[in-house]
This record gives sequence, C-alpha cells and structure tokens, in this order.
Amino acid sequence: MNIFLPLIISFLITLIFMPSLIGYFRRKHEGQMIREEGPKWHEAKSGTPTMGGLLFIIAIIISSLVSGLVSHDENDTLLILLFILFLYGLLGMWDDSIKLFRRQNEGLKAWQKLLGQIVGGLVFTLVYVHHFPMALRIPFVGDFHLGWIYAIFIIFYLTGFSNAVNLTDGLDGLVSGLCIIAFGAYSIVAMVQHQLDVATFCFAVVGALIAFMVFNHKPAKIFMGDMGSLALGGSLAAVSILLHHELSLVWIGFMFVMETLSVMIQVTSFKLTGKRVFLMSPIHHHFEMKGWSEWKVDIVFWIAGLILAITGVVSIIL
Repeated sequence: MNIFLPLIISFLITLIFMPSLIGYFRRKHEGQMIREEGPKWHEAKSGTPTMGGLLFIIAIIISSLVSGLVSHDENDTLLILLFILFLYGLLGMWDDSIKLFRRQNEGLKAWQKLLGQIVGGLVFTLVYVHHFPMALRIPFVGDFHLGWIYAIFIIFYLTGFSNAVNLTDGLDGLVSGLCIIAFGAYSIVAMVQHQLDVATFCFAVVGALIAFMVFNHKPAKIFMGDMGSLALGGSLAAVSILLHHELSLVWIGFMFVMETLSVMIQVTSFKLTGKRVFLMSPIHHHFEMKGWSEWKVDIVFWIAGLILAITGVVSIIL
C-alpha cells in the first residue's frame, strides 16, 4: 500500500471543497450558538459556521474506500471503522441540526445520543467477535479474556471516548490537532502490526484533519461540530480496539480523558460541597480563565498530546 495515498486523497478533498461548504453555511446563516455558561469572550464566535465534520467525514470515507480498493485492503475491518465514523457522525449531525434550526445550544437529549452510541457499539461487537478474541490486553501483563463481557467494554469505550472528544472540542483547532496526533500514533502501530486496513483509515483521518486545520485554527472559519467530534472519538476508540491495544488509548488520548475527568470532578464537587474545583470546566476553559490565550492552551495541549503519543507508541512497539 502507498501509505500516502489515503492521506493525500482526504487532504485534497477537504482542502478543495471546504471553502465552498463555509460559503454555503454563511449564505444560509447557519452558525454555531455559543453556550451562555462558557467564557464571555467566546460570544464573538457566535454565528461561525459549524458541521465542518460533514466534509472531512465524506473525505475520509472516499479516501479509505479508494485506497482500500487500490491496495486490496478493503475488508470487514475497514468497513466497520467507516460504519462507526458514519453512524457517530450521523448522531452528531442530528444534534447539530437541532441546535441550528432551533437557534439554541442544546441538541439531542442525552438518552437519544446514548442509545445511538450503544447501537453502534453493538454492531461493532458483532463484527469484531468473528475476527478477534474477546480479550482485553493489559499492558505488560497480557490478554485477559472476558467473553461476552468484553462487549460491554466495547460499548463503554466507544461511547466514552466519543463523548470525551466532544467535550474537548471547545477551542479553535484543539481537537483537530489532538486527533491528528492520536490517529497518527495509531497509524504507526497499525503499520508495525501489518494491519494495513486500519492504517489506511488512520492515514485518511490524518490527511483530512490536516486540511481541516487550515480553516479550523484560531480564528476558526468553521467548527467541526458534534458531527465531527463524536465521529472522531468513536473511531479513535474503535481503532485502539482493532489494534488490540485498547488501554493504550487512556495514555495516548489522555488529554481527552483529562477533559472528561475535569467535568466529572467539577460536577461531583459542586453537588456534594457547593464548591467548584476549577474556574470552569472542561479544563481547557479553566486555563483560559487563568489568563491563557487560546493559542497557548492549544499549543501546550498539543505538545502534551504529542509526548503521550510518542511514549505510548514506543511502549507498544518495543
């Protein structure tokens, strides 16, 4: 496989067509509604086009399928990754559409989103069980066979990380950069394991997101929306499972884990004591409230994510 083919195709599709998508959303006056409880200076972003994930998801699907056909790596593994990307993206699009049409920041109800995520996890499990052992790999220990309990883990992982990436998507370019790093890390692991189907998908994601960053870095011309963040989070979890290094994502994707933990800590502390641990959650807003610029938060988080990714990949392949 030409490892650069999926990356190049998805990069070019996203780069070429994104200006047209931005123009379309601007003409339709379909922009992001900024949540009232967020930092006040984010109100200036209200009206910025969202649902940029629509284009890069299409780019990833086309790139993966074309590259898979060319290299004969199109199989169940690649297709189930594309299914998760599509399904979670569809949930996000539904969520984004409700926000846009009703001119509010709240979209799908939590149970509706959770139901869709669980369905995706069940379908993924049904495909997975025919190809891989239902076992969780414990780093430096080995495989721990769980049987069908592993299905619960899969559902939990896909749901948890799709929501974690979604929570992290609060600053221009933050999630795009972190996902480039994480998917890039797993593309290396996939190549080392000779799982070219998974590598094809990862390279396609990286290419699309590099192009998307041209329009998503501060000041963002378009946001990826829930459509993009839910799809990326679910796909990232699926990739780690298919590479059979599930728990490595807790380390490689720790920035997403940290964002989620900050929200859980904040909510728990406030309910139990009436006091907040952070100035604002998720934690990237805490640093903003401390006086950090968006660029500073982005760069520090990206550097941390890169260090985690490098050390995570080294621990896997050595």
